Amino acid sequence: MAVGRWAAVTLDCADVTELAEFYEQVAGLKAVQVSETGAYLSNGDGVALAMQRVDGYRAPQWPSQDVPQQLHLDLAVDDLDVAEAELLRLGATKPADQPGGGKWRIYLDPAGHPFCASVWN
Repeated sequence: MAVGRWAAVTLDCADVTELAEFYEQVAGLKAVQVSETGAYLSNGDGVALAMQRVDGYRAPQWPSQDVPQQLHLDLAVDDLDVAEAELLRLGATKPADQPGGGKWRIYLDPAGHPFCASVWN
């Protein structure tokens, strides 16, 4: 028997509002709670993502390990090229190092967290 149930992945960041708005648009999550210090987003079906403001936040330096990535999220998409155009429009950046061999692409959210987009069948 589990002690509890998985509730959310929480991302550290410097600007909670910016990151919450980004993931609302990118992943179709809805804001349940957003404040200057924290946010909680959900799809209403058990998938949740949270953000918390951290003073002195240092963004991951992917692919370098000077500041490790800490975690990454995977985003399922229907078409990588279409998704990429929209992700970049919404504020993601695409690092030059792309080790997926075309199977997936790595992006950085506005706070510098790496995340992958791939077509999941």
